[in-house]
Amino acid sequence: MLRITFLGTGGSLPTINRNPSAIFINREGEMMLFDCGEGTQQQMMRAKTGMKLSSIFITHFHADHFLGIPGLIQTMSFNGRTDSLDIYGPRWTKQMVKLLIELGYYKLGFSINAHELTGGDIVDKGDFFIKALDTDHGIPSLGYLLEEKKRTGKFNREKAMELGIPVGPLFSKLQKGETVTINGKKILPADVMGESRPGRKIIYSGDTRPCESIEKECYGADILIHDGTLADELGDWAVETKHSTSGEAALIARKTKVKQLILTHISSRYSENTELLYNDAKRVFDSVKIAGDLMEIEVPLRDV
Repeated sequence: MLRITFLGTGGSLPTINRNPSAIFINREGEMMLFDCGEGTQQQMMRAKTGMKLSSIFITHFHADHFLGIPGLIQTMSFNGRTDSLDIYGPRWTKQMVKLLIELGYYKLGFSINAHELTGGDIVDKGDFFIKALDTDHGIPSLGYLLEEKKRTGKFNREKAMELGIPVGPLFSKLQKGETVTINGKKILPADVMGESRPGRKIIYSGDTRPCESIEKECYGADILIHDGTLADELGDWAVETKHSTSGEAALIARKTKVKQLILTHISSRYSENTELLYNDAKRVFDSVKIAGDLMEIEVPLRDV
């Protein structure tokens, strides 16, 4: 299972319908949060995600991307959490985490490990990894790539039986990459296993102008979650504020042939109607959605 839950999809100013930035990802039971704007823990309750987070990844330290952390960690402590929590982010992360922990007269029942990343750094999670990507937002900022490592190919049951391998534990050994011997003949995994299959791949840009470091990682991505703060008619304002227009995000999606583009960090000026944003992107790239608070997406496995 790889499920994305959009907890907050608004821009710098929250609205009645959109909380500040926060994206929850559940990957086979490992729960991660990407950004944690004000009110994130309430959104987690509404979405019923649970709070057993292993880690929080912050894109940058504008208030709408991290002010939900103090309340969230206090609630987790009140609920009896003892497992440590990892918080990752750009330069200043260690200083900011120290300050966030010190806000309020309470003592946490668990430890927090702060990690400062730069573009290209990788957090290895075993069968998947998180890669930090440099972005262009005028202050130290990162985007993130979540990518699963390659999966083994499909097991060819018919071929295995043709080679005289009996149904049973030898099948399992071959699927695990072990060589087996039948009647003195060695059978290699490659004899019965198809080509390895790609893992799933998600990109989250955070707040940014379109940039090469994000674009080059998008090739082969299942989901590109990109800053789509403004409509194309406000392109000059996007340049000044270091954000992207929906059309600019769509150009990246089209060029890199991602499977789906999801626009987030929606300006409050579109709180009543996102049609302009959608149309600007749709003219460029067909598979596009405007993220909404509490929207969920399941990312399926791929065979090719």
